[in-house]
Amino acid sequence: MDTAEIVALRERLDAENGIKGLSILEPGDARHAVELFRRDGFVVIANALNSEQTEILARGCKAVIAEILALDQDHAGNRGSHRYSFGGSSLTRSQLHRPEWQMLLDIPVVNEVVTAIFESEDYVLRAASGDFCLPGAVGYQPLHSDVQDWRTDGRTPFSAFHDPRRQLTIRDLPCPYVAVNFLPQDVTRLNGPTRQIPGTQHSRVPIPSLADEPEWMRLSTVCPAPAGAVMVRDVRAWHGGTPNVSDAVRAIPNLELYAPWFREPIVPGIAYRDYTMLSERAQRLVRHCVADSSETLLTGATLRAP
Repeated sequence: MDTAEIVALRERLDAENGIKGLSILEPGDARHAVELFRRDGFVVIANALNSEQTEILARGCKAVIAEILALDQDHAGNRGSHRYSFGGSSLTRSQLHRPEWQMLLDIPVVNEVVTAIFESEDYVLRAASGDFCLPGAVGYQPLHSDVQDWRTDGRTPFSAFHDPRRQLTIRDLPCPYVAVNFLPQDVTRLNGPTRQIPGTQHSRVPIPSLADEPEWMRLSTVCPAPAGAVMVRDVRAWHGGTPNVSDAVRAIPNLELYAPWFREPIVPGIAYRDYTMLSERAQRLVRHCVADSSETLLTGATLRAP
């Protein structure tokens, strides 16, 4: 039974949650998509997946989620209580070995928009990941950015960027790294929509803690958004998870893509045999993620990816 506190939270989110005037585009307007992406640090495009693709992806997420939850029956999560990373729950740090994620490599509107963002087709896949949250994820995940500058204390093993002159940070650069989240179900005010703080991809202001975060930021969520849509994000922009007070899981699998000029270490996520069965375009996209033909790629669920 829900507590009075959860009932009150649900009522407040149902009434107030969501970015006011959120623009949701349709495929075919890459120029507008790029304008919104560069202004806000994200853009939402409906109907990127057709109904069959959406159902395939939903089934794939359901299967992977079942494997992960079998290892965590208390739902402690690996991204906070009741929250999980698809990549962080995989022995390869990716779900690229799954055909449902491989399908995402050939979505025309995604290729069109990401090519326009990077002004090049020569971007590469870092990983196929994403996250999900269960009903009962009643807390807020702290706002964060998915990439940061290199630090000498060892807290950034994936050395994102370093200016020895100490004049530029990664936030002064063009977008180095895009995450494309795919929606296999509707994202609503109640099922844990991602909160995005518009325009923060270039901000050098310290990210506020949960205690210091203003209420408007907690309600700055990307919802409602329909199943089959994609959310294309500059990972530097501040974002975080929100409560799932619905009765269903919310999943947002993704592709993580590096600009042609940006690289960090990439872990193999697809076996060579599976790689040879991809389209020519997809093969080029995952060329740094493929295991050597002499290697056996060990896949499976885990709560602590190596």
